Amino acid sequence: MNINYTPRPMDTSNVVLPEELQELATLMATQVHDVWAQGRQAEGWRYGAHRDDAKKLTPCMVPFEDLPASEQVYDLNTAYETLRLIVKMGYTITAPERKE
Repeated sequence: MNINYTPRPMDTSNVVLPEELQELATLMATQVHDVWAQGRQAEGWRYGAHRDDAKKLTPCMVPFEDLPASEQVYDLNTAYETLRLIVKMGYTITAPERKE
């Protein structure tokens, strides 16, 4: 095990995401939270007003839109950084045509 780990994420600070990806980022953040919550539930975690690891309680076992802003920002940052990395690597994301 390397205890001297130094995170080195790719610099995506120069990537500007198109406005169309804002909605996708929110959907991704919601998905990230739902997958996390589903995994926690499978491990026996449930809602509790205060986090208690021994009792497997967490106040974050709520829908994304009911999370405190600080928790939403964490998931949104994950989504935005993922999208920025995809764009930086040269991939393109196209939105499906919307039916009006």
